[in-house]
Amino acid sequence: MLAGKERQLHTAGGIFSPDGVDKGTAILLSAAPPPSSVGNLLDIGCGWGPIALTLALRSPEATVHAVDVNERSLELTRDNAAALGLDNVLAATPDAVDPALRFNTIWSNPPIRVGKAELHSILLQWLPRLAQHGNAYLVVQKNLGSDSLQRWLAAELAQQFPEAGFRVSRDSTQKAFRVLRITRTAP
Repeated sequence: MLAGKERQLHTAGGIFSPDGVDKGTAILLSAAPPPSSVGNLLDIGCGWGPIALTLALRSPEATVHAVDVNERSLELTRDNAAALGLDNVLAATPDAVDPALRFNTIWSNPPIRVGKAELHSILLQWLPRLAQHGNAYLVVQKNLGSDSLQRWLAAELAQQFPEAGFRVSRDSTQKAFRVLRITRTAP
């Protein structure tokens, strides 16, 4: 179910959650407030596209950037966007996204299992690109380190980007998951 409606989409083995929308993503999609209706939106680690497609369905006037390092994931996201008639989804590898772009909304079920160093690198690549007053929502399992990730993000963003006025908080808790909210208050 995406944006309140059952959808027939394609997934494949060898990518995250090949059998459908995973629990964490489902919680993020139900818990996060509506995304920005305009501007640039971002899904970090798009997989077959459930988050990016939901962003595009909810914000048809916005441009949704779906990033992943897995070419098969990007192909599936593109195919699923086309199947839904969504021409506002751009699926690309991280290095293909214009580094000058700023994002009004970022949603992600980040790839926790890539390891702490790689995860931190991914988050520090994208979260500082929030636009002023932009919000990021990340869903993370409690037993996979959501609380320590929240503390680390708050400290690291404040240290590395003190002028940005980042605020990191726990937005909600559902079942075994936390939804973390990162807000940028300054330009």
